[in-house]
Amino acid sequence: MYGERRGGYDRPPREMHKATCAECEQETEVPFKPDGERPVYCKECYQKKNPRRY
Repeated sequence: MYGERRGGYDRPPREMHKATCAECEQETEVPFKPDGERPVYCKECYQKKNPRRY
């Protein structure tokens, strides 16, 4: 309210960082800077490891 927009539409685009998927080793981009300690997955491998629950 009071001049604020709902839903986050005023946010600038996220900065994307290149990374290599820990599962299939394809290059991918993620919206965070990988720290090298935790594995990073591409979209397809992430969905295989963490299927959506409805």
